[in-house]
Amino acid sequence: MKAIVSHAFAPLDELKYEDVTDPVATGRQVVIKVEAAGVNYPDGLLVQGLYQSKPPHPFTPGMEVAGTVESVGPDVTRLKVGERVATVCTLGGYAEKVLEDESRVFPIGEMDGGDACALLVAYGTSHHALKQRAALKAGETLCVLGAAGATGIAAVQIGKVMGARVIAVCSTEEKRKLALEGGADEAIGYDNLKDDLKALTDGKGVDVVYDVVGGEAFNACSRSMARNGRLLIIGFASGEIPKFPVNLSLVKEYAVVGVFWGNFTRFEPEVYADNMKELIGWYAAGKVKPLIEGRYPLADAAEVLKRVLGRGATGKLVLVP
Repeated sequence: MKAIVSHAFAPLDELKYEDVTDPVATGRQVVIKVEAAGVNYPDGLLVQGLYQSKPPHPFTPGMEVAGTVESVGPDVTRLKVGERVATVCTLGGYAEKVLEDESRVFPIGEMDGGDACALLVAYGTSHHALKQRAALKAGETLCVLGAAGATGIAAVQIGKVMGARVIAVCSTEEKRKLALEGGADEAIGYDNLKDDLKALTDGKGVDVVYDVVGGEAFNACSRSMARNGRLLIIGFASGEIPKFPVNLSLVKEYAVVGVFWGNFTRFEPEVYADNMKELIGWYAAGKVKPLIEGRYPLADAAEVLKRVLGRGATGKLVLVP
């Protein structure tokens, strides 16, 4: 089968599209014939050696796939050949086939494969961030940075489902339009972020900030928090990890809260399962709908990752074998 392979931590152009051995299901494993592989910001960091984990080489990146069960191990009881499924995998998603334990695979019925991928990580991250880490309440104000990206659009939509007033922050007018179409109540830029947030909240400040950007945007938000607010740290798409003056948290009485969805799924699998059930229910009811910007050939993985890391993507990007 074909797969994208990283042979060393290196620039994205060093990724190879090559033949690898087909996986074989044993025990409780299933082989999934991939129809869609989601592209995520951490994928690009991982292959360059810039992520928290550093797997041994060679490896195939990719953490979310949707497709059809092609074969099953002898101990599989819950899934059958031909069933459409999706999974979050530690590695291996950028391939024509993926091997995974059945405990980590769930049926998706007729759901679009790209939508299923988006629900896994992008919506899964935003849901966990707003539900468990922020305990977002109806009537609160939520500010979403990077609101036109995959996780940003997810945070906007989930925030509205949870009853918040959502302020989207995007770098261009086109992206701000997308955020408004996704359900945001207001959409603003980064240039006067602190002053704009103060004006939009009548000086009260923001109850919850969803920050995937870091850098100067974080600095502005750290001075725009309401009392008892929660500033969520999801990522640093700006490339700058900010330094936080802790006296701000003391004086303004708000919390800085880290969000690491991967740890959440590993340490709280039952809560994660409940979250996914809720997300799929919202999807079925039309309350959330991923924005799939484009579907690209698996061989183009490096170019697609460049767009994601360059903050040039809106919504979700999907690779198709």
